[in-house]
Amino acid sequence: MPIRILDRRLVDQIAAGEVVERPASVVKELVENALDAGATRVVVTVEGGGADRITVADDGSGIPAEELPLAVASHATSKICRVEDLAAIGTMGFRGEALASIASVARVSITSRVRGSDAAARIEVEGGEARDVAPAAGAPGTAVEVRQLFFNVPARRKFLRSAATELGRIEETIEALALCRPGVAFRLEAEGRMRLDLASTADPARRVRDVLGAASGDGMLTVQADVDLGGSPVALWGMVGMPSLARGASRAMRFSLNGRAVLDRTLLHAAKEAYRGLMEPGRTPLGFLAIEIDPALVDVNVHPAKTEVRFRQQQSVHGLVLRAVRESLRAADLVPAFELARPAVHASDFSEFAALATAQAAGAAHPAPPVVLVETRAPAAAATATDAPLHANRTARRVMQVHGSYLVVEDRDGILVVDQHALHERAMFETLSARIAAAPLESQPMLVPVPVEVDARAAEAAEEARPLLGRLGIEVVPGGPRSVLVHAYPTFLSSRGVEPADFVPGLLSRIAEDGPGDMESALSDVLDMMACKAAVKAGDRLSAAEIDGLLDLRERIERSSSCPHGRPTSLRISMRDLERSFGRA
Repeated sequence: MPIRILDRRLVDQIAAGEVVERPASVVKELVENALDAGATRVVVTVEGGGADRITVADDGSGIPAEELPLAVASHATSKICRVEDLAAIGTMGFRGEALASIASVARVSITSRVRGSDAAARIEVEGGEARDVAPAAGAPGTAVEVRQLFFNVPARRKFLRSAATELGRIEETIEALALCRPGVAFRLEAEGRMRLDLASTADPARRVRDVLGAASGDGMLTVQADVDLGGSPVALWGMVGMPSLARGASRAMRFSLNGRAVLDRTLLHAAKEAYRGLMEPGRTPLGFLAIEIDPALVDVNVHPAKTEVRFRQQQSVHGLVLRAVRESLRAADLVPAFELARPAVHASDFSEFAALATAQAAGAAHPAPPVVLVETRAPAAAATATDAPLHANRTARRVMQVHGSYLVVEDRDGILVVDQHALHERAMFETLSARIAAAPLESQPMLVPVPVEVDARAAEAAEEARPLLGRLGIEVVPGGPRSVLVHAYPTFLSSRGVEPADFVPGLLSRIAEDGPGDMESALSDVLDMMACKAAVKAGDRLSAAEIDGLLDLRERIERSSSCPHGRPTSLRISMRDLERSFGRA
């Protein structure tokens, strides 16, 4: 087939494939145009999940009648005019292809009235073919109606999901834009019913709460930081949820860059890294973070959808987000509350109690509960993971160890139930992290190399992971296709009674599964394994001194509210809940 210039309508449909993925893409482009026009109120109306009809009406500056044909023409825009403008883009749109792309795959009408004008004008476009501009009635601003999306590209229309799914994506899109512009009112109506109604506000925290909803409750933390990046100021503000509010979907964390809603892997990775060890792997923190940065330091011209960006100082921005979110979490009380249900009291309850008391008086045998009550005294120098002072001075405490697994102790807010394994695991993890940050872990050479059976992939990973193993104080060499020889082993694990055969196979399998990847992430995973192996186990009976030392560690180490896997180390039953449950409130 000879080389030829493509038909303009075909070019527009190709471009539409990048810009218009689904109805939510149409809504995003049209709402961003409204924001660029200075709108203070945006109303979106949807039918059939957006496939049948989408209307976006705003009170912005409007489009002059003579410019309406240009508005639907390819690569026509008022946002930029020179190549240099691409280096510092400050508007939502700039490519000049959104309306043309939408109009090439739908039936579109645009009604617009410039502020101060007495009349509006309308232009209609069907499948890329524009009609003449005609007078029309309309309020100041612009209303764009998109009907029968992909009517002329049936293959694309078949790929749309159900109307409910597409509507959900539209709602997410408007929420993301609304978070970036709290001063603009947003409204979404679908099939004649209200889905969103967000009033304009000067308080960005109120907009975050309105969008995230009542589910976030009081569990939101403010994040704020101002730094200098290469001579340019960078401001970060936002709100993030407590670890218990983490979600399974990555869209739980929203980002704004200079007022633009973006999806950026660097920002998401930084936010999730700040929560490492505070929530279960695979979950995403709930929240919103807004960054204001010199437009010259970021490239938004990465993809036609304009949701992907590229930072010119990526590591610096990553570090800013990581530190700011981590500081907010560090300053918060992350111990989750356990609310007691208030039981209904019936007369039969008292009769059952009376029967039990009678049986006890008659000498009936009842097994003793597996509870040990001990009184401990804080030692002068308890074993610690850091040299940080205790949060509160204590001379004595009464502690129950329940089922050899949980410690029950009072604190200033009520009763604290501590998972001894999870807490000790966190303490071991922080101890190991502090040691390895200073130098490789202490290693003990084996008098005779210890053979350990591993699978073939794990044996191959041993050589590739040599630098990582060296930092851990582990030296292994191949011993065969399915075995390795351990020549040196960390004294930390030896002192805790963890044998090479119990640890090395799992370690090498984890490394083989994860691949080389991020060395720091791999190191964190391995330290987690070591901490888990070395920590006291559920069912271990602890002495009074061991219990006291463990509770002291809880008050010294960072992130003591959760184990390295993100599960809680303790739960609090507040005095208010106790008093309410006993009818004293």
